[in-house]
Amino acid sequence: MPSLTQRVLARVPGRVRPALVRHRRLVKFLLVGSGCFALTVLINYALRFTVMPSKPVLALTVATVVGTVLSYLLNRRWSFRSSWRRREPLLFVLVSAVAVAVNDLPLIASRYLLNLREPWVSPFTQELADFLSGMVLGTFVAMLFRFWAMQRWVFTRVEEAGAGSPASVGVLGSEGQ
Repeated sequence: MPSLTQRVLARVPGRVRPALVRHRRLVKFLLVGSGCFALTVLINYALRFTVMPSKPVLALTVATVVGTVLSYLLNRRWSFRSSWRRREPLLFVLVSAVAVAVNDLPLIASRYLLNLREPWVSPFTQELADFLSGMVLGTFVAMLFRFWAMQRWVFTRVEEAGAGSPASVGVLGSEGQ
């Protein structure tokens, strides 16, 4: 039975498929990241409009940490498929701590250096600036950092089991899903 990845790739136009196969780790990372981004947005705004209305940086930090934990679980099992190493969780926590700080920096700059907050700007402008700086710019820069750091230090070995098995040969070649 073909994997979900193989079934999806079979439906992709032939011209695009080789690029997706060649960069499948990045594609999987981006798919996991987009789901975790949606979760982070939901948690961030749920916190900001309920229990943390005056603490936007803390709300973003909490939401990012929750999204990061889910991201670790999904990336480890699917995107990077590494065999577990004793140091992996520690390295992940260290990389993620730096990434959370990277994610928060644009929001901090927007709010407290550029003063894009009430009473200096309208509530709509404040929310737009918070979204663009924290959720869009911060997440984008942190995503680039995470992909590079996770691949370099955390998930360094790809699982070899199953390479060459009948299910892994075909659309994806010898590396499997």
